[in-house]
Amino acid sequence: MNAFEVPEVDYEQYTNRQLATVPLAVLGLAILVLIGWWAFTGAPVTPGIDFTGGTELTVQTSMSQSDIRASFDTAPISVQGVAGESNQYVLRFQSSDSQAIRQQAQDAEMNVLSSASTAPSFGAGAQQTAVLGVGIAFLGMSLLVFGLFRTFVPSIAVVISAFSDIVIPLAAMNVLGIKLSLGTVAALLMLIGYSVDSDILLNNHILRRSGSFYDSVDRAMQTGVTMTVTSLAAMAVMALVATFYSIDLMASIGIVLVIGLAADLMNTYLLNLSLLRWYKFEGINR
Repeated sequence: MNAFEVPEVDYEQYTNRQLATVPLAVLGLAILVLIGWWAFTGAPVTPGIDFTGGTELTVQTSMSQSDIRASFDTAPISVQGVAGESNQYVLRFQSSDSQAIRQQAQDAEMNVLSSASTAPSFGAGAQQTAVLGVGIAFLGMSLLVFGLFRTFVPSIAVVISAFSDIVIPLAAMNVLGIKLSLGTVAALLMLIGYSVDSDILLNNHILRRSGSFYDSVDRAMQTGVTMTVTSLAAMAVMALVATFYSIDLMASIGIVLVIGLAADLMNTYLLNLSLLRWYKFEGINR
């Protein structure tokens, strides 16, 4: 089996502006998507039933999916077959009145295997807690980075990269129709950790180890790119398998992580590196 080899990039043929243009353009587009989504829907990302309240029903029936939808006063927002189980479906409703929904399913001669609901008030509280958790994690990461490097440009480079690694997957969720849930919030928290890990690795090699700038970059990439690509491949496999078996939550988490890790490669070795090179050769002497 061939080992994964990280190609050597000749950064000297690109200016700092050229390196930073692509990641900044992608970040700007992602911010525009979130702002536009907020303007039209009232939220930057569409929340799932974890945050809005709703009901999930698992039923067994020989009816078609169109007949299942027609059996309820308010059609379910999604009908997913259960992989490996004959005639079993997971139904999700925006309403949290699980008793009425369960009764309608039984009236349509569906066998209700399980049901769960989230009250709107509880969902709103969960949403506030999730947003607060992501905010605290990001703030804590920023303070840690500034404490480690104690210099503005290297520290802000890590913070901007981590911010972009979160914003880009959020915008992609809107485009792909993935709703914000407790699972995708957990994926965003994981991305903060992945981003800081790769960015600090690059900063440490450039600022604190011996050798030329480009030798330090090459050493950092050998470890960092291998680590990120390996994680990205694992998440891609998870997303594909979960999609095949209709495990929506795991598929959503996998997709968010794949997009975030791809963004991390771009932000670390284009945006962060351009800022570090400017700091090393121009800014540090001013």
